[in-house]
Amino acid sequence: MNKAVGIIPARWASTRFRGKPLHLIAGKPLLRRVWERCCRAKELDSVIIATDDMRVAHAAFEWGAEVALTSPLHQSGTDRIAEVAKKGKDFAYIINIQGDEPLIEPRLIDKLVKKLQSDRKIDIVTAGHPFESEDEASSPHQVKVIVDPNGIALDFSRAVRSIPPGAKLLRHQGIYGFRRDALLRFVNSEPSPRERAESLEQLRALENGVKVHVLVTKHGSPGVDTLQDAKALEKKLTRAKRKVSR
Repeated sequence: MNKAVGIIPARWASTRFRGKPLHLIAGKPLLRRVWERCCRAKELDSVIIATDDMRVAHAAFEWGAEVALTSPLHQSGTDRIAEVAKKGKDFAYIINIQGDEPLIEPRLIDKLVKKLQSDRKIDIVTAGHPFESEDEASSPHQVKVIVDPNGIALDFSRAVRSIPPGAKLLRHQGIYGFRRDALLRFVNSEPSPRERAESLEQLRALENGVKVHVLVTKHGSPGVDTLQDAKALEKKLTRAKRKVSR
């Protein structure tokens, strides 16, 4: 019952980037890149791709991935992983890994698992890192988290808000670690007004009095939200490959 599972929610019908999970980046599907990075995490007992689309499922089976078919009615990735976690009673710790972060750091995944294992008072843990520029920090496309001196999230927002003394403003990285019972409670609670207004489901935890611990890292990993992001990442990977081959 102390096992940890990494679950990658993946859907085909993204409003901004249809078919994103199987979009090729430098010759390899985006989702496969995420899955391979997750498989390098040492603290995960299993890595599962959760999808409602048979195109994604068939492709993932071919890579050798474990796949869970889920309901097409889920409103969020968290709802999708909760369906898998509800059936997987052997898993005490569930790591929700975004299917569009192909450079996710395996050591970060391990750190989230270890944090949950080492402190029973923590139900939810996520990650954040400093912004690279003022423009990035002010962008409404970047989710911000304000963290108190004890590493607890005070607020999440797309807007820039006032920062209390001693607190830090960080770029939020959308990876979450849950205790299984905390995850199931979370998805059974009602979305909060601010969650609906900002489309940030992590606000539901704060507005229900659940503490969210934030692991502060030096750097984050870029997400792929649009086709332009995918093209930029492909250029980055191609440049890196050339340097290695020299």
